[in-house]
Amino acid sequence: MKYKLLIVEDDPDIVELLTLYLDNGKFDIYTAAHGEAALEIIRLKEISIALIDIMMPKMNGYELIKNIRKTSNFPIIIISARAMDEDEVLGLNLGADAYIKKPFNPLVVTAQVHAILRRTYMLGASAPAPQKSHRLCVGELEFDTEKLLLRKRGVIVPLTPAELKIIARMMQSPERVFTKAQLYECINGEYYENDDNTMMVHISNLRAKIEDQPVTPQYIKTVRGLGYKIEYKKD
Repeated sequence: MKYKLLIVEDDPDIVELLTLYLDNGKFDIYTAAHGEAALEIIRLKEISIALIDIMMPKMNGYELIKNIRKTSNFPIIIISARAMDEDEVLGLNLGADAYIKKPFNPLVVTAQVHAILRRTYMLGASAPAPQKSHRLCVGELEFDTEKLLLRKRGVIVPLTPAELKIIARMMQSPERVFTKAQLYECINGEYYENDDNTMMVHISNLRAKIEDQPVTPQYIKTVRGLGYKIEYKKD
C-alpha cells in the first residue's frame, strides 16, 4: 500500500527538494501552491499525511489546517520560516503534529514523515495483550485501541493523531511517569532538545480537552523535574 503525501508549498524549489527525497516508491505525492488548491486535493484523495508551509497566497497554512481539522484527522507537519515560539504553539494548537523550521535538513523531514506514519497507522498493534476488550480505562476516560477513539463519560473527545498517541501511551501504564522524551518518541520516533516546547503544547491541549478544570488537572499530572503521568483519584 502506498501512502498519499500532500506537499503544500508555494516555493517550487522546496517542493522539488522534498519530492526528490520523498519520492522513493512508498508515496503517491501531490503538491499544491496554496491552501485552496490543497483543500480540493484533500476532497478528492484520501491523504495520509501533509507537509504544510505557513506563508502562502490565497489561504495561509494556519487557515488551511483549521479547515482540514473540520473534517480530517490525518497527520500534519508544518514546515515554515516562521521561527518564533508563538508561531509553533499556534500551529500545534490548531492541530499540527510537528513543526519544522526552515532552513531544514531534508533527511530529518523524511525521518519525521516515516516515523509519524509508522506510529499513526500502526498504533493499535502496540496495545497490551490482556486488554481483550480493546479498551483502556482511567477514571471516566475510555480509549478504544481498535477504533483509536477516546471517550469521556461516553462522549467522544476529538483529538489530533499526536494527542491520540500520547494519551494511548499513558493510559497503557496508569501512574507511570513518562519523560517528555519518551512521550515525544511515541509520536515521532526521535527526540531533539528543542522538542520540549512541542510536548508541553500537546499536554496543554490534552488537558484542555479532557479535564473539567485544566488548571487543576485530575488526570494528566506533572511530576516536577521528571515528566508526566496519568491517574485518577477522586477528591
